[in-house]
Amino acid sequence: MTTEITTLERHKYDVLVIGAGGAGLRAAVEARESGLRVAIICKSLFGKAHTVMAEGGAAASMGNANSNDNWQVHFRDTMRGGKFLNHFRMAELHAKESPDRVWELEMWGALFDRTKEGKISQRNFGGHEYPRLAHVGDRTGLELIRTMQQKIVALQQADKREHGDYESHIKVFAELTITEILKEGGKIAGAYGYWRESGSEVLFEAPAVIIATGGVGKTFKITSNSWEGTGDGHALALKVGANLVDMEFLQFHPTGMVWPPSVRGILVTESVRGEGGILTNNKGERFMFKYIPDVFKDKYADNEEEADRWYVDQDNNRRPPELLPRDEVARAINSEVKAGRGSEHGGVFLDVSKRISAEIIKKRLPSMWHQFYELAGVDITKEAMEVGPTCHYVMGGVEVEPDTAAAVGVPGLFAAGEVAGGMHGSNRLGGNSLSDLLVFGRRAGMGAAAYLKENKSASVSDASVSAAATRIAAPFARSGGENSYSLHAELQEITHNLVGIIRTGEELKSAIAKIADIRKRSANVAVAGGRKFNPGFHLAFDLDNMLLVAESTAKSAISREESRGGHTRDDFPGMDSDWRQYNHISSFNGTEVSVRKQELVFMPEELFDLFDIEELRKYMTPEEIAKGGTK
Repeated sequence: MTTEITTLERHKYDVLVIGAGGAGLRAAVEARESGLRVAIICKSLFGKAHTVMAEGGAAASMGNANSNDNWQVHFRDTMRGGKFLNHFRMAELHAKESPDRVWELEMWGALFDRTKEGKISQRNFGGHEYPRLAHVGDRTGLELIRTMQQKIVALQQADKREHGDYESHIKVFAELTITEILKEGGKIAGAYGYWRESGSEVLFEAPAVIIATGGVGKTFKITSNSWEGTGDGHALALKVGANLVDMEFLQFHPTGMVWPPSVRGILVTESVRGEGGILTNNKGERFMFKYIPDVFKDKYADNEEEADRWYVDQDNNRRPPELLPRDEVARAINSEVKAGRGSEHGGVFLDVSKRISAEIIKKRLPSMWHQFYELAGVDITKEAMEVGPTCHYVMGGVEVEPDTAAAVGVPGLFAAGEVAGGMHGSNRLGGNSLSDLLVFGRRAGMGAAAYLKENKSASVSDASVSAAATRIAAPFARSGGENSYSLHAELQEITHNLVGIIRTGEELKSAIAKIADIRKRSANVAVAGGRKFNPGFHLAFDLDNMLLVAESTAKSAISREESRGGHTRDDFPGMDSDWRQYNHISSFNGTEVSVRKQELVFMPEELFDLFDIEELRKYMTPEEIAKGGTK
């Protein structure tokens, strides 16, 4: 059956924001408050962004729980967590601006948990020296989205009063997929897509596009990501000429549920460990003490007594190793399972019930208790959870200019949130994602506004429209082709087995060949039926995006011959200070992804001097140390 003939719907805006999670909404607010007309594109429903799954809190050095905290300490923690592969400027801006962004949310109506003194409460999280996560129980991301939604509505109400139309300057297009971003004359001119319900095509003409599409988790078999996380923004950026940076770094959150099947892959927030949850193997051993890396030995307790004391006296004791950065905990769990000390279902045990009472668990971790009790019959106030690593977050993403969030090499394109690379280096600290999307969502909106002072309009050629329409219609014109569901399942098996938490050169070589084969076969994907309510139609485009992401990840991973953060090579098990000096840059020529090395931007003296030289020697070459600071 051939596809239906559709009438092209056209819109003109100043800024098009693709993605309606925290980063996209914060960017839209900033652009609108700069006087611009803004369109927000939701692949799903407005308010259903994956941001709601960021449960633990937003990291910001407000000093409410410990007055010793400040932006310099937060900056140091972020660089350590990323194993010093972060773009220093992004980490600096993030650490300096996060408190203002959290207080701003509060002014907009966010209902944060409070201390006895009435300040915003802040909790412990892995990799953070002090309690730093501003939180709303264990549903912080939901509160962030709720607050941002209300801010959008407030702006629309103001537009109604001033212009007579709620949608005069900011409009939400829900359940719409963007299939490609369009350029004319080397600059961004808009985007093309279709309504998911009807399949009708839509053209947006806009001189500035902000990508805020989130992550890539559905490229993998087991993930905490919802169905939307198909790497759309990463792929759209590649296709329009932007670069991706460091796609080898994927964060496998250490504690996703592995049993029962009803909750498999669902995240157990790091705040469970922050509140006192301990990890044990099938022998009842608290095993994390065996896995403290040398670079962290001065920060983490090597015995249970000191680890337990830390919860009541943090100034005089080292942190429990359960609160190591996520990559370290995930590798430790993986090692225990491989050694035969895992649970019956391939995980380990996480238990918070032995440390705090049922009443406090229900108060501090209400979502955790409720969802696992209702969905799986697991009562976390009385029993341990079975947990293991699940694909959660991608550190790699669009290469951007830190101050403006502008995509390198593509005028008019911007990126913020998980889809943007550089901020987190080789591993993201928990809680840094929510503050990241606020800081750089705002900066993307500011960057777009500044760009539009010189580039006020854009138009898309008929040839570009015709080419985009042809690509959307192509799967319906084929007969007897490949099935997109089968190819997606194949891809997920390949990434899970060969490009997952532990990698080898031979496995990656095999993965690259297999991904190339699927890409070749995907050119013959056929879609049966019409455009209305057709999931196969949607997956045909998602699959193409996921293949680009997987290719970039595998090729970046085989190029980096060391283990660092979210990239572990069994054949190169240690960190290499020579490799730390380089980012991997992915680009796309229309046929295949290529990866090249690019020298890492070096920290300026004033930031270099925030670290002890002895610590830097763990990460940097003697030559780097010599040229670094004044100490």
